[in-house]
Amino acid sequence: MTDRAVNPRDVEQPHSNAALGTEPIRTIGAEDSDEAWPELPWTEWAPTITTLHMWLQIVGKVRMALAPPLNHWWHVPLYVSSRGLTTSPIPYGRRHFQLDFDFLDHRLDVTDDGGRSFSMPLEPKSVARFYREFMDGLRSLGIDVRIYAKPVEVANAIPFESDEQHATYDPNQARLVWRGLLLADRVMKDFQTGFVGKASPVHLFWGSFDLAASRYSGQPAPLHPGGAPNCPTWVMEEAYSREETSMGWWPSTQPPGPVFYAYAYPEPEGFRSALVGPAGAYFDAQFGEFVLPYDVVRRAADPDAAAHEFFQSTYEAGASLGGWDRATLEPAVLPDRPPKRPWTTLRR
Repeated sequence: MTDRAVNPRDVEQPHSNAALGTEPIRTIGAEDSDEAWPELPWTEWAPTITTLHMWLQIVGKVRMALAPPLNHWWHVPLYVSSRGLTTSPIPYGRRHFQLDFDFLDHRLDVTDDGGRSFSMPLEPKSVARFYREFMDGLRSLGIDVRIYAKPVEVANAIPFESDEQHATYDPNQARLVWRGLLLADRVMKDFQTGFVGKASPVHLFWGSFDLAASRYSGQPAPLHPGGAPNCPTWVMEEAYSREETSMGWWPSTQPPGPVFYAYAYPEPEGFRSALVGPAGAYFDAQFGEFVLPYDVVRRAADPDAAAHEFFQSTYEAGASLGGWDRATLEPAVLPDRPPKRPWTTLRR
């Protein structure tokens, strides 16, 4: 759930399903760890991205159906893990179960607190087949859950059980999507340590397929006008019920490729013309957000510092122009690692 009307990132990009053959699955190795910020094959991964997007929506909707609601829809996202993406434990009556995408061994694992489990290989298969196999697998564990079986926040919302169009899975590309998410997760969590007001976790919203995190001023926001495709307006009203600045990472399939992004809701006057860094960051009027291409970050002398500068400068623009009480919302000092003294109770 991100702040935009009909944004191009919400509209499914055209692609071909011609390449449905399998390639040898390559596990992550020394060549990956040596290059902390690898080049991503974003000019080629649209077919895999769009298929994976639908698979994530199916799994995410199970969590949404069963987890206790939290403000801003914080009960529905997925989280980056050391092997892929996870739901974290989901309650089901007196039981708990968890869903995990593993992008190293390329499988979906479903486990419960009684030791029962089933796995599905991640391989070229249609969304319809994935949906059938997944729901059958849940039922085999005694988990019977109904979801709204149609995608949201995309223009071409084919019901899951009928979607034979999206059927591409390139394991190397999927692994690199996760690698990008893992890097973004790290730098975003590091940035969030510099705020002591209400803030979201770093989490992946499967509707728009972006990793996101938000900071809040503590003040109510005007009702959001909605506009996301195939998504009720009231959903966005809940998502944007408080003033916020947000940041994230989106694995785009179109130029300039994957981007870090940042925006404020409501957008204060002068925000779009604010000076932000590093060099290469700019305000994209089409998206209505500041963006910093992933390729700019990975080529920087210090990629983590470049991403942090983008987050900090866009946050300062939104919070200062929006009249936030920054003295209260920001720590007097950053905590040590591990912390050796309080940092939220210190006075400036």
